[in-house]
Amino acid sequence: MACFLVPAALGIITTVARKMFPKRLHIDWLNIMLWGAVIMLAVEHLAHGEITVYPPFLTAGFAEVLPEMFAVGVPMTVFSVIGWIGMVAVSEFLLSEKKIKTSLQIRKSLGYV
Repeated sequence: MACFLVPAALGIITTVARKMFPKRLHIDWLNIMLWGAVIMLAVEHLAHGEITVYPPFLTAGFAEVLPEMFAVGVPMTVFSVIGWIGMVAVSEFLLSEKKIKTSLQIRKSLGYV
């Protein structure tokens, strides 16, 4: 019913603070993943009538909403962050490999190797 609020909360934080992150962390990748999760979950809940477009928006009470946020929203957010960390790690690895190869090519062309 409200599991999309968890990735939305982190999405708001990372979107507002995105200029504080170094460029190499590709925070926009995380934002895209989080906002995609929010949209996907919100559309799914809207299609099943679990949320409405008019107040109070949520059709369930607080007692039902909180467990779902912990059961679905938190894991989805955690796995999105883990996926982003993996993407950044692979990107950093590939860039470092490219730098090593480029450096080696330059050294060869200069006759150092």
